[in-house]
Amino acid sequence: MKNSLVKIWLIAAVIAFSLTGCDGEKIVPVSELPNEITTYISTHFPYSTILQGVVERDGFSKTYQITLSDATKLEFNRKKEIVDIDGKNALPNSVIPEKILQYVCTNFPHNSVTDWKLDDRKQQVELDNEITLEFNKDGDFLRIDD
Repeated sequence: MKNSLVKIWLIAAVIAFSLTGCDGEKIVPVSELPNEITTYISTHFPYSTILQGVVERDGFSKTYQITLSDATKLEFNRKKEIVDIDGKNALPNSVIPEKILQYVCTNFPHNSVTDWKLDDRKQQVELDNEITLEFNKDGDFLRIDD
């Protein structure tokens, strides 16, 4: 019985180590970034260059964090889909979902979007006047976030 408990404990320790042993961040050369990411950047940020790419692993999840020469920060999920854009200046209209862009242009015509984020249930944009707007996954306006 005692021998079985020791084996179970060792197996649990190995599993725990394997799940956390790979956690962390790793700087990745631009040449080793996935094509989907470099294509997205060259399409939507043609005047910026990639300063740094970082792959972050946390258990089974994997994200790519990219810093551009204009100080814009991008985050891609494990499927290499964009999920977060944090800019210092106005983001290109091409990165804002059409329905959200229309809402901002109609209701905040003198402001521009500087940040965009997508999570499981909603999207958020921050404007250059620091107002944060929340939308559902389909781009329908929900509320102004405090």
